[in-house]
Amino acid sequence: MKYMVIAGEVSGDLHASGLIRNIRLRDPQAEFRFFGGDRMAAEAGHAPEVHCNEMNVMGFSAVIRSLPRIAGHLRKAAALLQSFRPDAVILVDYPSFNLRIAEKARKLGIPVHWFISPKIWAWKEWRIKAIRKYVNYMYSILPFEVEYFRGKNYEVTYVGNPSVAEMDAEMKHLPPLQHFLERQGIEDKRPIIALIPGSRRGEVKNNLPLMIKAAKQFPECQIIVGGADSIPLKFYREVAEEPGLPVVFGATHTLMKHAKAALVTSGTATLETALLGTPQVVCYRANGSRLSYKIMSKLLKVRHVSLPNLIVDKQIVPELLLHLCTPESIAQHLDSLLLPSPARERMLKGYRQMRRRLGTSIATDETARLIVERTQKQQ
Repeated sequence: MKYMVIAGEVSGDLHASGLIRNIRLRDPQAEFRFFGGDRMAAEAGHAPEVHCNEMNVMGFSAVIRSLPRIAGHLRKAAALLQSFRPDAVILVDYPSFNLRIAEKARKLGIPVHWFISPKIWAWKEWRIKAIRKYVNYMYSILPFEVEYFRGKNYEVTYVGNPSVAEMDAEMKHLPPLQHFLERQGIEDKRPIIALIPGSRRGEVKNNLPLMIKAAKQFPECQIIVGGADSIPLKFYREVAEEPGLPVVFGATHTLMKHAKAALVTSGTATLETALLGTPQVVCYRANGSRLSYKIMSKLLKVRHVSLPNLIVDKQIVPELLLHLCTPESIAQHLDSLLLPSPARERMLKGYRQMRRRLGTSIATDETARLIVERTQKQQ
C-alpha cells in the first residue's frame, strides 16, 4: 500500500520515523512519499519531497515572511496527492499546515490519519470543525484528550505517549554521574541544579537569566545548562553574562536524571523530566507582564499548562508563568525540592500517578498497527 506522511518539525520527524518503521514491519511492500527529515529518510530509504528544516517557521514575523514558501509547499503536497494517490495520508502534529492537507486529501477521497492531536483544548478550539470534517482517524498521545474530544462529538484513540518509551530506552544507556561529568569536562562535585531554558532563542533569553539568579541562591549546588543543538554556546553565555557558564549539548536527559532538581521551561521537557523522576519547577517568563498573563488566562481553555499537571488534572509541579516567574518565586519553590521534604515526596508521588495514566503502549507501534489494519480493510 502507499502512504503519504507529512511532518513539518524536528520532533515530528522523530515520531514519524517510528511510524514508517512500524508500518513497514506490518506492510513490507509499503511505499512512502513524505515531507519530513533525516530520520524519516533513513527509514523510508530515500529523501523527502520537502525537508522539515524548510517548513519549520516560528514567530509571527517569520511566518509572514515565509508565506510564499509555505504556499509553495502546499502546492507541492497537493500535486503529490494527485500524482501518488496514496491509500492513506498520515499527518503528524503541525496543525496549521496539515489541516489544509487534510482538506485536500478528503476531497480526493483519500483517508486521513492524524498522529499527535492538535492541542485545541489549549487554544484555537474552533479547529474542531475542520477536524470533524476532514480527519477520519485521530491518534492521541495524551490520555485526557479522549474525553475532551468526545465532549466535542469526535472520537480519538489514545495510543500511548512516545516520551515514555524514549525515556525508558535512554535510562538503559545513561552513563553514571562521574562519567557524565568527566565527558563534559566538569570537575565540580557539588549536587546539580539543571537549567532547561527551552529550545528557542527567545525562550532562552527570557528564562535563563532568571533561572541562574534563582539557582545561585543555593551555593551548595552547581548550575549546568542543557543546551539545544540549534543554539550556539556563545549565545547562552552572552545571555547569562557568564563566559564560563557550563552548558552541555546532546546530553540533556543525562543531565536531567543526575540533577538534584531542575528548572524547566514549559514544554515536552517537563514531561521528560517527570518521567526521569527529577523534581522540577516550571518556568515560563515571556514578556512577564500582568496584562499578558490576564490575556493568556482568558485564551487558554485549561487550568494547567505543563504536561505533568495536565495528564493528572492537578498541580503536581509548580507553574510560574509570566510575571509570576521571578528569581524569588523560583527559588522559593526550588528550596523545598533540593532536600527530602513533603513537597518533594508529593511531586514524586504525582510523577508515579502520571506514569500510570500514560500506560505502557508504544505509541508509534500502536498507531502503525491501527493505520495498516484500517487501510487494509478499505482495499
